[in-house]
Parts: sequence; C-alpha cells; structure tokens
Amino acid sequence: MSTLVCLHAHPDDEAISTGGTMARAAAEGHRVVLVVATDGAHGELPDDLAAGETLVDRRRAETERSGEVLGAARIVWLGYGDSGMTGWEQNAEPGSFHQADVEDAAERLAAVLREESADVLTIYDWHGTYGHPDHVKVHAVGRRAGELVPGVRVLEATANRDAMVEMIAAAVESGVEMGSPDPDDDRSFDPSAPADDGNPFGEPESVITLCVDVHAFVPQKRAAIAAHRSQITDSSFFMEMPDEAFAAAFGREWFIEHDASPPYRVGWIFDEVSATQVAP
Repeated sequence: MSTLVCLHAHPDDEAISTGGTMARAAAEGHRVVLVVATDGAHGELPDDLAAGETLVDRRRAETERSGEVLGAARIVWLGYGDSGMTGWEQNAEPGSFHQADVEDAAERLAAVLREESADVLTIYDWHGTYGHPDHVKVHAVGRRAGELVPGVRVLEATANRDAMVEMIAAAVESGVEMGSPDPDDDRSFDPSAPADDGNPFGEPESVITLCVDVHAFVPQKRAAIAAHRSQITDSSFFMEMPDEAFAAAFGREWFIEHDASPPYRVGWIFDEVSATQVAP
C-alpha cells in the first residue's frame, strides 16, 4: 500500500478540492495524511460559538470530523496563521502563511513527507485555483518540498475550467440555477471571469494531465464538506445543489503533473505515468 499526503491551505479546502481522492485512497487501504497550512482564523465567524471557544477551535474540530469521513489516518497542522483574502491587511501579518519563508515552510512539510515515507503529495496549481494568497503559497511550498524529498510524486490539484463552463451551461439549460460558491455573492458563477488574482478560475483542460473518477465517493465528499458547518451552511452553493448536479460537478478531480504531458488521462494517482498520455 502507498501513502498519500494532501497539503491544503485552510480547514475545509481538503473536502472541496481532493475529498474524493482522499476517500478513494483510504477505501483502497492506502494511508492518507492531511496537512493543513493555516489555522483558518479569518473565516466566517459563526454565531453559535460556545463560551471560550474560538473560530480556530471550531474549525479544528470540523476538520477532525471531515478527516474521519474521508479516512485520513493523520492530520498535521503546519502552524501558520490564516492570511485572509487577497488584498486584506492580514496578508501582511507576521506569522501568516503568506509571509512565511518558503524554505522554512517547505522543510516543515518535507519532515512530514519523510516521516510518512510519502509516495504522492497533492498541492495546488500555480495560482491556487483562484488566486487566494494562501493557496498560491501552497503551490510554492509544495513544489519546494517535493524537491527536498526526491521520489515523491507531486500532483497539482486544479479545476477543469472548460468542463465547468460546459457543466454550468448544461445545468442552466435544464433549469438548474448555478449560483456562486460564495454565499455573499448573488451572481451566477462564471469560471471564465477574473478570480481573486485576475486570472480565470482553475486551468484550461489543455494543460491538465490526470482526471480521477471519484463518483463512487461523492457521498463522502459531500459529507466532509458539510462537516465544515461554520463556513458552509445549508444555503451554500455546495449544499443546495441537487445530488445529480453535485455528482456531475464534483465526481471528477483534476490534477497536473509536470513529468506528464497533456492531453489528460483518466486514471489513478498511484498509477505509473507514461511519457505520452491520451485522453479517452
């Protein structure tokens, strides 16, 4: 059996981005380790915190529940502060992940990779899918950690922009309303529009090298997302989608591996990579 380590920026990112892959790996008997870079301190503040309970406390507990659903054998917190959204003053806070020295953070992650004898590490694409400063830092730190621990395959989790555009068009045509993932945004979601960093959401299909089918694990993925109740309410994009629409949107997870070549293949993270890949 192999070991999968997934590096994520904040509590709840693991469920949304790689939840299906984590659940599938665990179900097949592989060891799954979740590494969370930040404490999530600048997330939405729920109105039901108990006396003495902080948002960080709540989000740690939610991550523990999500990890149980997804089959994570271990959860590691890298110890950095949440940097907030793009352009927030919190981006400059000492101790934030955005301000972290890449070499230091990469060595913290590399230590986990060595302890776990990791086979595969998942990070994010070059702009963190949508430009969030902590997500972008995950990419830089993860790539460097992969260099520090030779032999670990590094896969960059991303969103297939072309597939999302097609899926949204089909949903709208069938009468399903596709709102924004942001509950404070009442506009329809357009993955081709500029995201936080001015770039469109995710990556074009032409640069993606691997598609992982996780349809069989969509229930676990959705349950893990729901575990993060402080951030993802019943009225959110993720919870309001009909089951069929959710499976269509989140039943595949997409990755980029720099030692592989597009077009993408439908396969598995532990498969051997061939020099030339052909999409079905």
